[in-house]
Amino acid sequence: MKLEYKKKYVLNIIKILEKEYGDVEIALEFNKPYELLFATILSAQCTDERVNKVTSVLFKKYKTLKDYSDAEISEFENDIHSTGFFRNKAKNIIGSAKMILEKHGGKVPQTMEELLELPGVARKTANIVLGGVFGKYEGMAVDTHVIRISNLLKITNHEDPVKIERDLMEIVPKKNRKNFSLLIQTLGRRVCKARRPEHSACPLNKICLSAILFDTDKSFC
Repeated sequence: MKLEYKKKYVLNIIKILEKEYGDVEIALEFNKPYELLFATILSAQCTDERVNKVTSVLFKKYKTLKDYSDAEISEFENDIHSTGFFRNKAKNIIGSAKMILEKHGGKVPQTMEELLELPGVARKTANIVLGGVFGKYEGMAVDTHVIRISNLLKITNHEDPVKIERDLMEIVPKKNRKNFSLLIQTLGRRVCKARRPEHSACPLNKICLSAILFDTDKSFC
């Protein structure tokens, strides 16, 4: 598909999903910048619903960055056990808390470069924090929903999140970067589920290129 058609296609996707879902917000619950950072680290290979259940207790137990920095590793692992991969997540959260305190004066850094230096932080996490806390949308968060659905929509043919982000940055207008990933994530959670997609209920079923490929009565452009 030519770039100009991809841009029009994406604008149509955004228009339909905004009409369907309205204003969408980050599903992870937080009150402080570092809480969104830690919740996002916990969300790897875990549902947002499960993370929110864990953090509703965790954020009351650990009230400051120093509490995280001083946490006893085995106890912290137990606190976050149900999110999976708890050993690495515990090590990364405690390590990030230490680095934020020691290198950044207790404030979550506001640049991609600095965030990527924190333990356990890749571009997806950094983009979520930059957008969700600081309103900076220089990049786009690419999670498993965005990877899968962007491929189904044929707006990328990559599986690597960095390459997908690069493709999306080329076709999603800057003013829509805030909502695009959130809209796609919402679609993935509610309708376009990995195991049991509800095709008939999908608001994009009339324009989705994957749907069109299986329905010769439909056309595009």
